[in-house]
Amino acid sequence: MSSNSSLPAQALVIGGGPAGLMAAERLAAAGLRVDLYDAMPSVGRKFLLAGKGGLNLTHSEEREAFEQRFAERAQALRPWLDRLDGPALRQWAAGLGIETFVGSSGRVFPTDMKAAPLLRAWLQRLRAAGVRFHMRHRWLGWAAEGALRFAAPEGERTVPAPAALVLALGGASWPQLGSNGAWQGPLAEAGAEIAPLRAANCGFDLGPRREGAAEAGWSAFFVERWAGQPVKPVRLVFEGRSGRRFERQGEFVVTARGIEGSLVYAASALLRDEIAEFGEALLHLDLLPNHDEAQVLAEVRRPRGPRSLSTHLKSRLGIEGLKAALLYEVLDKAEIQDTERLARTLKRLPLRLAAARPVAEAISTAGGVRLECLDEHLMLCQRPGVFCAGEMLDWEAPTGGYLLTASMASGWVAGEGAAAYAKRQA
Repeated sequence: MSSNSSLPAQALVIGGGPAGLMAAERLAAAGLRVDLYDAMPSVGRKFLLAGKGGLNLTHSEEREAFEQRFAERAQALRPWLDRLDGPALRQWAAGLGIETFVGSSGRVFPTDMKAAPLLRAWLQRLRAAGVRFHMRHRWLGWAAEGALRFAAPEGERTVPAPAALVLALGGASWPQLGSNGAWQGPLAEAGAEIAPLRAANCGFDLGPRREGAAEAGWSAFFVERWAGQPVKPVRLVFEGRSGRRFERQGEFVVTARGIEGSLVYAASALLRDEIAEFGEALLHLDLLPNHDEAQVLAEVRRPRGPRSLSTHLKSRLGIEGLKAALLYEVLDKAEIQDTERLARTLKRLPLRLAAARPVAEAISTAGGVRLECLDEHLMLCQRPGVFCAGEMLDWEAPTGGYLLTASMASGWVAGEGAAAYAKRQA
């Protein structure tokens, strides 16, 4: 896949994820000769894996609500989205022959739900534009006079310094797909300020199930019976000690060690930061989000005659299976017979979280190259001609299409910035 041309690249991109591919596209569109290097045998591996259950390309939210998903980085990312927001990304996909639709949740998917056709069409267009691909080349940093060092199949090789360089090396999640965070050393030596990489859109380990208990995690019986099963519908409420609040209805999955899944990922930044500051995070689950507290209390108090409590809860409130098991995990035998306590717990079941799962298991990472050490074109202030894009930058977003949109938008900005810089050097 790589060219044997001995001519130096006018522009070089390292990283074949969505941000890197978008940067290469913008560079080629500006008329530059572009070489793209990636550590893996093929590009877009995380992109393809993320699309296995249906490629969530972007979200149909109005622009103001969309921007707020980036929390404290919303203002900084606004110029990226001015270049490529949700509607523009759908139009871009249509240009590749990929039609999209808006799902019931507002998320946007290709009509066939697949990532591979989009990636194939994209690569075909990039090759037609002259982008040259060099696979199995892992970047090692800089050599003398700005040359780039790579670990290649034939051993270490050096590539002459290009007129402009775009780094789109990912974070440190799913390192088996190519992004392991090893770029932090060379970037720090180059003067970049780097915020520590942390898990984002991640699962959590459970702390003690009951206040004051010494043991952490689910009971062995609960894990054996319910690990891997979804809890739905449920409303998750988190009120942090620093005043931050989250409330949303959805579903999550019970794991052997704790919880994960879309609803948990949406709150993960707040939960992770709460644990970092206070040692734990306490959230509450509303197991009956379609019932108000008065209804729940009335049904729990209703005489049940000879029926067991389990049968009563199932028949009157639909509480059975995993939701019933959750009650028995947090209430002891005496507490579950207390109707007021039981009713309160059905609407506000407490879960204490002790730790976020490791970065390598997370869907994405927070932290990375601080935006404050980049200019508006995403060029490193301490290293002119070097641009950064994608997940390696210090921002985060929940799942739902926001991550992919902003990653590709950052690649667009960095690619255009690198093209302009390279032309100025000519």
